[in-house]
Order: sequence, then structure tokens, then C-alpha cells
Amino acid sequence: MVDQYLDYLRFERNRSMLTVERYERSLRDFQRFFEGKDESTTWETVDSDMIRDWMESLMDKGNKATSVNADLAALRSFYRFALGRKLINHDPAHCVKGPKKDKPLPQYVRENEMDGLLDREDWGDDYIDVRARTIILLLYEAGLRRSELVGLDDRDIDFSAHQLKVTGKRNKQRVIPFGTELETELQYFMDVRDRSVCKNSEALFLDRHGERMKGGQVYDVVRKHLAKVTTMKKKSPHVLRHSFATALLNHDAGLESVRRLLGHESLKTTEIYTHTTFEQLKRVYKEAHPRGTE
Repeated sequence: MVDQYLDYLRFERNRSMLTVERYERSLRDFQRFFEGKDESTTWETVDSDMIRDWMESLMDKGNKATSVNADLAALRSFYRFALGRKLINHDPAHCVKGPKKDKPLPQYVRENEMDGLLDREDWGDDYIDVRARTIILLLYEAGLRRSELVGLDDRDIDFSAHQLKVTGKRNKQRVIPFGTELETELQYFMDVRDRSVCKNSEALFLDRHGERMKGGQVYDVVRKHLAKVTTMKKKSPHVLRHSFATALLNHDAGLESVRRLLGHESLKTTEIYTHTTFEQLKRVYKEAHPRGTE
């Protein structure tokens, strides 16, 4: 039956040799598994529990969810073919769900690296350098999305109350407090901007021509300057948002408070940062404990 299916892939579906070989590996592996469990089991008598046991064994061997789902896809395709050709009378793979794909942990810049970047003495006093430092400081201290930052207007900053009004996804607004360092930086930046570029625009961040900055321009600014302190592959504005959340949790901020500051609708979205801080905790343990590497 497996040979018939593989011929079907080759000659009727014109699948590539690599695809056929990959599907065959998955099917042969499953066959070895169920025959090892019970010699009397056949493709016709396999049930859904056997398939789930196989998937569990694959996960136990260290296979990632993506790989296991690919094996399951091969099995589902095989059983659809067999059912359609009336080689079997039921499809045990139809109702089996694959494992959820692992979500990558958010990447973030460590606090000492951010301190090293923001406290560097080689920041210039021209508009481009002042704007770059203000953008990075604002992303890091307020946890803004890139779109939220480029959408900021001067009127969104309340210096007397030390708070920032941000318009997030689906036009939902939230208020973010800020400290004296960001207050000083924003006031200095706005003064330089008004003298160097334009003082008649409502937008907070402007390009050289006095137009509101675009998201791609902000991305380039962040990538250029993060490269000075980290070798991380990803150097985006969102990394600074992750860094903001991670720094707060590392300094005992409550998860609900971080959720509100980030503008997440669900606490589940924010909870991924607790995994990040735990990963950091494991690294600290291995580095600091005398027997942590044993």
C-alpha cells in the first residue's frame, strides 16, 4: 500500500524526488513504530491512539513540533489516498492534531548593553544624532511599537504630568509614564529639531525634509546603533520593546502592569516575557554557581 502511494506521488502528482523521499521516510518510520509495538498491527488496523503515541515518541527524541507536524502531514496524505482508493475503510489520522509550534522567545538587549549604548560619549549634537538617541531612548523607556513611535505628535507629550499618550493597534489609546531622563532628552530633541528642520509640523519625529518619519527609517536608525553594542542577528525597534518588558520584569514589575504598559489585550501575550526572564535566570545560575555547569 505504501508503494502504491509513493508511485501515486511520483507519477500522478509529479512530486519531486525529495518530497517523495521525505514522505517515504515518515511512513517507514511510523510502520517500524507500530510493528514494534504489536506485530499483528497493520496499516488497516492502526488507530488514532497509535498515531498519537508515535508523535509523542518523536517529541521525546528531541524532534521539534515543525518536524513532527511534517511527519503527521505525510501520514494524513497517505491515509486520504488509501481511503480514496478503498484500500482501507477508515482514516485514523483524520482527527489527530499535531503539536503546537514552539514560539521563539523574544530577543532583547541586556541592560548593561543598553546602558553602554545610551551613555556613549560619541553621540553628536547634530539633529540626526540627537534624533537617533531620542528614538532609541523612547523605544526602550516606553516600550513603543515602531508604528506608535512614528505616529506620535508633539501634543501627545504631557511634560507637566510626565506621561505620553500613545495610539496603538485598532486605534486604542494608552498612557505611559516617563521619567526625568526622557523628559530632558525629549525637550532637548524638540529644541534641536525646531532649530534645524522645522517647527511647524505636528509630528514629533521628522526626516531631513521636515516630513514625518516612516517606519523603515526608524528601523534603519535602530539597527545601525544597536550594532554598536550587540551581535544579535535581529536589531529591530521591536527588540527594544522586548527589552523594555524584560527589564521591567527583571526589576519586579507585576505582569498586569507590564501588560497595560505594552498595550496587550491578553495577559497570555505578556506571559512570554516571563520565559525570557527565566532563561536569563538559568544563564546567571550557570555562570555564578560554583557547580552550575556540572
